[in-house]
Amino acid sequence: MAAIAAYRNLWRSARIAFQGDQPILEAAQNQIRTGFRNQAHLKPSDPKFAEEIRHAEDVATILKQNVVQGKEKATLTLRIHEHVERGDNDTVKVAGGKTVKVTPGKTCSSN
Repeated sequence: MAAIAAYRNLWRSARIAFQGDQPILEAAQNQIRTGFRNQAHLKPSDPKFAEEIRHAEDVATILKQNVVQGKEKATLTLRIHEHVERGDNDTVKVAGGKTVKVTPGKTCSSN
């Protein structure tokens, strides 16, 4: 049961992360399918089974919360959906132990 839930969760996360980008979505789905087929020999009692399920769940979380797609036209447009993790950017402001000056209201192109 855990394997089926992890498989479905990965598929859902890939659909969310790669919505509108059919070639990448199909590649992700093929990778998911191949990964599960390669581990199909594992029994639920095998300790590696739990590791593989945890790995699948972690990948699903990263896909859903940390993958943002962009489209380049005259400008770069990012597709940020409701599942994307949003932080306060404090880690971005501190680079290599040095604080980076961030000017509110400025964009990359205006700096």
